Amino acid sequence: MSEVSQQQESHRIPHSCCQRLRNFVSKMPLVFNVSEICPRKRKPRLVRSIKICLTISPRKSSSKSASQEQAQATEAMAEPAYTIPVFRDRTSEGTEEYQRVTTNVGKGLTVIQQELHRMRMATKAQVDSLAIQREVKDMMTKRVDVLDDIPKMPDFLIALRPHTVWEKTPVKLFCTVQGNPRPIVKWYKGGAPVDPLNTPGKYKIESKYGVHSLIISRCAVSDTAEYSAVATNQHGTATSKATVIVKRPAGVGESCHLGLVPHLTEIHPSKLEVALLDRFSVTFGVEGSSISLACSMVVVPDLPNVPPLAQWYRDDKLLKPSKLAGMTAGGGVARLTLPNLAKDDEGLYTLRIFTKDGTTEHSAYMFVSDAAASPAGAPGAPMSVKAYDINSDYVLVAWKPPNTVNEAAITGYFVDRCEAGSDSWVQCNDSPVKICKYPVHGLKVGHSYHFRVRAVNRVGISRPSRKSDKVTALDAAESERLQGTDEGVPSAPGQVVASRNTKTSVFVQWDAPKVLKNLMGYYIDGRVVGAKDWFPCNNKPFKHNRFVVHGLIPGESYVFRVQAVNVFGLSDESQESSPIAVEPALATPSAPFGITMLSCDGSSMTLAWKSPKHCGGSKVNAYYIDKRNADTLVWKEVNLAAVTERICTVDNLTEGTFYEFKIQAANMAGVGVPSAPSDPMKCEAWTFNEPGPAYDLSFSEIRSHSLVILWKAPVYTGASAVTGYLVEMAKKGSSDFVTLNQEAVSHRYLQVTGLEEGETYVFKVRAVNASGVGKPSQLSEPVCAKALPGTKEIVAGVDEETGDVFLSLEACEICDTSKFVWSKNYKQIGDCPRVAITTKGRTSRLTFTNPDKDDLGRYSVVVTDTDGVSGSHTLTEDALNTMLELSYAIRHPIVPLKHGLNYEVLEKGHVRFWVQAVKLSSSVSYRFIVNDKEVTSGEGHKISHDVATGIIQMTVDTFTRANEGTYTVQINDGRAKTQSSLVLVGDVFKVALREAEFQRKEHIRKQGPHFSEYLYFTVTEDCTVMLACKMANVKKETSFRWYKEDDEIVPETPPNVMSGACALPIPMFSRKDQGVFKAVLSDDRGKDTSVFDISGQVFEDIINAIAQIAGASASDLVLQCTPEGIRLQCYMNYYTEEMKTVWKHKESKIASSEKMRIGGTAEMAWMQICDPSDREKGHYSIEISDGVKTHTRTFDLSGQAYTDAYEEYLRLKAAAFAEKNRGRVVGGLPDVVTIMEEKSLSLTCTVWGEPTPEVSWFKNEQEVASNEHTKVTFDGGKFASLVINKVTPDDSGKYSINVRNKYGGEFVEITVSVYKHGEKIPEPKLGQPKTPAATPAATPAATPVPPRSPAPSKAPTPAPLKTPASTPVPKSPTPTPKSPTPTPSRGVKSPTPPRFMKSPTPPRK
Repeated sequence: MSEVSQQQESHRIPHSCCQRLRNFVSKMPLVFNVSEICPRKRKPRLVRSIKICLTISPRKSSSKSASQEQAQATEAMAEPAYTIPVFRDRTSEGTEEYQRVTTNVGKGLTVIQQELHRMRMATKAQVDSLAIQREVKDMMTKRVDVLDDIPKMPDFLIALRPHTVWEKTPVKLFCTVQGNPRPIVKWYKGGAPVDPLNTPGKYKIESKYGVHSLIISRCAVSDTAEYSAVATNQHGTATSKATVIVKRPAGVGESCHLGLVPHLTEIHPSKLEVALLDRFSVTFGVEGSSISLACSMVVVPDLPNVPPLAQWYRDDKLLKPSKLAGMTAGGGVARLTLPNLAKDDEGLYTLRIFTKDGTTEHSAYMFVSDAAASPAGAPGAPMSVKAYDINSDYVLVAWKPPNTVNEAAITGYFVDRCEAGSDSWVQCNDSPVKICKYPVHGLKVGHSYHFRVRAVNRVGISRPSRKSDKVTALDAAESERLQGTDEGVPSAPGQVVASRNTKTSVFVQWDAPKVLKNLMGYYIDGRVVGAKDWFPCNNKPFKHNRFVVHGLIPGESYVFRVQAVNVFGLSDESQESSPIAVEPALATPSAPFGITMLSCDGSSMTLAWKSPKHCGGSKVNAYYIDKRNADTLVWKEVNLAAVTERICTVDNLTEGTFYEFKIQAANMAGVGVPSAPSDPMKCEAWTFNEPGPAYDLSFSEIRSHSLVILWKAPVYTGASAVTGYLVEMAKKGSSDFVTLNQEAVSHRYLQVTGLEEGETYVFKVRAVNASGVGKPSQLSEPVCAKALPGTKEIVAGVDEETGDVFLSLEACEICDTSKFVWSKNYKQIGDCPRVAITTKGRTSRLTFTNPDKDDLGRYSVVVTDTDGVSGSHTLTEDALNTMLELSYAIRHPIVPLKHGLNYEVLEKGHVRFWVQAVKLSSSVSYRFIVNDKEVTSGEGHKISHDVATGIIQMTVDTFTRANEGTYTVQINDGRAKTQSSLVLVGDVFKVALREAEFQRKEHIRKQGPHFSEYLYFTVTEDCTVMLACKMANVKKETSFRWYKEDDEIVPETPPNVMSGACALPIPMFSRKDQGVFKAVLSDDRGKDTSVFDISGQVFEDIINAIAQIAGASASDLVLQCTPEGIRLQCYMNYYTEEMKTVWKHKESKIASSEKMRIGGTAEMAWMQICDPSDREKGHYSIEISDGVKTHTRTFDLSGQAYTDAYEEYLRLKAAAFAEKNRGRVVGGLPDVVTIMEEKSLSLTCTVWGEPTPEVSWFKNEQEVASNEHTKVTFDGGKFASLVINKVTPDDSGKYSINVRNKYGGEFVEITVSVYKHGEKIPEPKLGQPKTPAATPAATPAATPVPPRSPAPSKAPTPAPLKTPASTPVPKSPTPTPKSPTPTPSRGVKSPTPPRFMKSPTPPRK
């Protein structure tokens, strides 16, 4: 408002007003602008704008009543007083001319006065409203001030009121509540809390300035309820309730039970005012994807239940809502959604909306390209499948062929059908049909069908087309017939002409073919000039002979061709069009805008303006300025010669006069339309001390989150020089400007970061000098924080050929008039000897002639006549040094090496010296120098190179001590050169020499039979260790022998040398198998030996390998009870004590002791708890380590498991004790006795038992009593004997002895045979040993020879304790403890359990 007061004198209306009015509008001028009031038939525009400023001056308090004050204020507002502004005050000389002009505008002034009267009335109402609001606010403020310190419970000043509304309309409930402290208000519906989060978009709760509101959007009948607002603070609670009734209009659903409501006037969509805002543009889609076309709009009035009537068209055909096209209109947006695109959807889409004044519409083309073919090279899908000539069992299916550009030619089509409601497709034709129509027979009367088509070429079959509409096979009297009987494709279209359209599109038109033959349309193809491949411009035949090709690269050149299409296929291609660059069509530029005054000295003004938004396709090269006195209608030219810059000083002005200006821009197409006249500017000398406004705000390097703003220094600097600038920014539409730099910057650019992607911003700049901050610049154009598609940044690099250091930018778009403008620190680089700028096509390069530290800084480039293509790069010292090093390397080239000089020892002991370059040319030259002497290729040395691999090599056939020294290779390749050296002396040489000698010996060794793989070991699944080796160059006569410690080993299976491999198995591997094993291979050609020392680490490796297999095969721990205690057993493929096995009890390692015995057999590892007690309860585990992995098995010996095991142990212990102390025969009795009659037979044996057993003898199961013939004795409780004197044949029979005490006994039988003198000694029974007959000479009483003393018997193995079903119970192969007493010979029967009975054990896992 201060700026207006500087340009014109305010018109003051004297009046009196009430105190509340003065307080509210004190010092507040009201401005009314009457613009462009021109009667329809008036020729000249006499009045541009009149600004009236009303200032209501404050006065002192008055005692008049409010009604009187208001009446006076109304009267004052109605006064038509008018004061002529200073800028219209005339001198006496100008009065006559002014009156002449005034006469011509009489009618216009009448209209102006009528408008002023209307505005006065509106202003009066507005002032009254503002005064009342101010008074209410003052009263509330005073009341709050008084009550702030008084605690008070909540109280509703304005309570809720009931509402009755229509369905689908919003309703707002509000109330005002007071209290101290300020109450908290919660909302309830029917007693239940209202939570907006549970129904997003349904409810909105607001609380501002003490007014609390609940907004219900789109009410439904179910929203009918009692709503309540509950206010609460620490002093109490207050509630306000109201009922909301939602009614449904008559005829819509069921009538509302709440009664009738007043009738609402129907609002037809055509009565709405609709203006389209953001419109959909040319769109590109792909088959199978989804896409939406949308236009945002402003609807007046905007009623949720009355959306505008919107219709969508494709190629001028009305679309209807379906599964393939969804349409919505409302909420400020009209949208068409195509969920499953097909090429049938390609075309020109038009949105037509019915408005109050008719219709408003918008159109844009949508392209749909083929989806990726599978396999690659298969044709695209056909389209527009339709049925014609429909009969009861026959239809004619026709379609449009796809466009084939780079694919193989189409050889035919397959037609498929399926019944409506089914997904089962049936192929109708066995072989492809070559034209785009096919008669389908075999239909069922009354059934409905869909059809689809697939194209075929030599690569494969296309995707199926979109299915046709449903077709019912009926005897229809009329159906659509396929027109045309001419066969063959159309002729090629005529001349193709392409012309400029926009910066991304080209207009193509062509002559129709001479022979049409029922033309369906055209396919247009394009190609980049210089490229080989064509691309389709449309994928659906286009019916007209003109087409706009969209989506082209700006600045690129293209050629086009056209093909005609009918049911028989595609015509020949037309001739190509002439090449055309993609640039906008030439037109005159649009009008400049933003005219602003930069300085005024009282007789001249300096003006600046902004470039036209549209340059018209060529560079704007001139501006023309017109001026006029604000009091006149006549424009006068300021400049006859063109002004090329957007700043101009207009001279010869009259101080104190107001002037208006307009500007026209010109390009090669002509002079464009003039700009709108500027605001009146007073020619008055600027004398203030602060700087004037900066101007020409522009933007560069616009990215998603940053940009660079640039400006020009103010023309008017004020009382002192400009020292810096402040930049302010705000979002578009907002007045909240934020200063981006707290300290003024001295340069005229600023990089702005932290922007929101897609957000639009505006900027202004203020200059600063010693006197303060100057006037702000004109507001910048809105800029969106979003990078252009395809934007690239400046690249810093070094030219590979010349070594020049350069900066380069490839523009994402360009046109003929575009120029690359380079700047350093945002100061344009002119003719500077330090750099050279070259441009080729879309790329511009800035090359440094002699780069050094003076060239450091920020470089930027702007491409003119584009949508802001630009970029920047900061050249740092480190980056420059890196590039200088690379530049030096390029200008002083060396042959780059992948590998320096190295050596390797080959077969036969040859040594190869080699070096590898990154790249070699065919003209490379080199030489090898050894100990300062050049070596050439000859006897003993072979020198060569390979250009493909870059390898240069020298091979020494015989490498000896004489070859010690320094080796060097020197390489020259064009201008590049290099050398590489290798020092082979001392220990390094000795290593090479040993390797060479070894390879020579190896070569000799391999001339005869030899080991291709020396001895190594493997372990089989059953843990057998195999020593294996492989042989080569053997024959049948070759012998193979195994040795251990020089003792030959003869395996069970002789080695087969012809198999190429031999192995020596070592079962049950243990420490005893340590030693040196040797394999010897020999024949007449030579001998080879392989030695394998199984000791130390090798032995450990074998044990670990066994442990790995054994550990993996280990079973779960099994509980086994013995007379000595409780045993835990783990079965595995093989166990040896050398394996790293650890037993643990409660995670503590167990050491073998009398209490805890640890042992094992070949099949298992065991741990026995002797004489167990409760201390031995707990968790037990065995860990088998193979050096890498630990295999763990566990058992929980506690609870019932321990109780059962302990009881079994006690039982077995008692049984073992009884077995140990029972009566038994421990030796002396034979199984069979043969004796001659009349001899004496003495059967004597030793018995044992604790306590001493009782002894009884039996003959044929009858106890023998002691008498003279048969004498029974038992001496010392140890020796029992039966002596028969003078045996007779009657003494033959089965004798037995029964030895028994309280723990049990034993029953032993002896068979006695008595034969007569002279008879043949009878043979013993089968299975019985032969015994010599007793002879009188031998002994007076024949004593039979006892058999061999039997070994002490084994104690019976106790039965295992029952274990849970989940625990496998393995068979126990464990040897049981030996009995401390001898056992009688075999064959003795006993009433006690037999001695050799084995305990049943479960099978091993």
